[in-house]
Amino acid sequence: MKISDFDYNLPEAVIAKQPPKIRGNSRLLVLDKTKGNLKDKLYQDIPEFLCPGDVLILNDTKVIKARLEGIKPNGVLKQLIVLEKHGKDDNWFKHKVMYKGKLRVGDWLYVDNAKLEVIEIIGDGLAIIKSSQDLLGLAEKAGTVPLPPYIHRKATREDIIRYQTVWAEQEGSVAAPTASLNMTDEILDRLHAKGIKIAYVTLHVGLGTFMPIRSENVEDHTMHQEYFEIPIRTVNIIKNAKQNGQKIVALGTTVARTLEYSVSQILNQPVSNLCGEADIFIYPGYKFKVVDSLITNFHTPRSTVLMMAAAFASWEKLSNAYTYAKINNYKFLSYGDSMLIG
Repeated sequence: MKISDFDYNLPEAVIAKQPPKIRGNSRLLVLDKTKGNLKDKLYQDIPEFLCPGDVLILNDTKVIKARLEGIKPNGVLKQLIVLEKHGKDDNWFKHKVMYKGKLRVGDWLYVDNAKLEVIEIIGDGLAIIKSSQDLLGLAEKAGTVPLPPYIHRKATREDIIRYQTVWAEQEGSVAAPTASLNMTDEILDRLHAKGIKIAYVTLHVGLGTFMPIRSENVEDHTMHQEYFEIPIRTVNIIKNAKQNGQKIVALGTTVARTLEYSVSQILNQPVSNLCGEADIFIYPGYKFKVVDSLITNFHTPRSTVLMMAAAFASWEKLSNAYTYAKINNYKFLSYGDSMLIG
């Protein structure tokens, strides 16, 4: 299987550069993965497609203001992105960052009142820095929202709110679980009133989600690890739903990846919260074992998240849906419209 097999034409005009004026006021393309049928709906229509007893699982990660602008002693500006949290005891004084251009071991940068030293160059635009201040606190004080590069603009005050889910709680992501950006408290209330169970996992979104695939063959790509936690309450809700023949609906590829990576742990009668480093790479040929329906956005060509959606729906049906979406003026990528595949 070639990476080029998962390419498609993505016109600049269909990429959403701003969030919808009102959260949740976006479109929903519903794809029947068995028949390939398509329906034009609204995101707020999601409750129509779930039944009492079904389970909707959300990612409660919180995006940090990970983009920092450092100044070198010679006055040159350098942008850094502080990468995602790993584990409960991650060291925020010595942490991995992504950068553009050139950095060398021993370089110093100043951000606000903090002094950052480059202590290791990893390669592929990644480095380890040592900071005089807690980088998580520094990011909150001096950082900006790490909008995806294809948005081609600086983050605004509005982005601080809109590039974040309404239930975000666990700090640690450097990219949003984008299918969740359209979800609102009002829709969640309607789901709850209908008898749909709401449960949470945490997966801190980072390199594993947005790093490009550099291998020619799909099978040669290695996913970066992303830290996750699944509360025992969520595990029990999933097991009960499966036993009763009810659907598990993943709100986003980050939830789907977390659940599918953890399937053996979920089924082996755990007695406490699950946690670990998810590095599962899901592409066509994979058989989903936990997730029955997937709510997701329209993804970039050749991306791991596109391949996961293709594994869930089949690439033929997903490609047809993407062509239909472009013709019918759906908006793509992080701030765009969504799909429900089931």
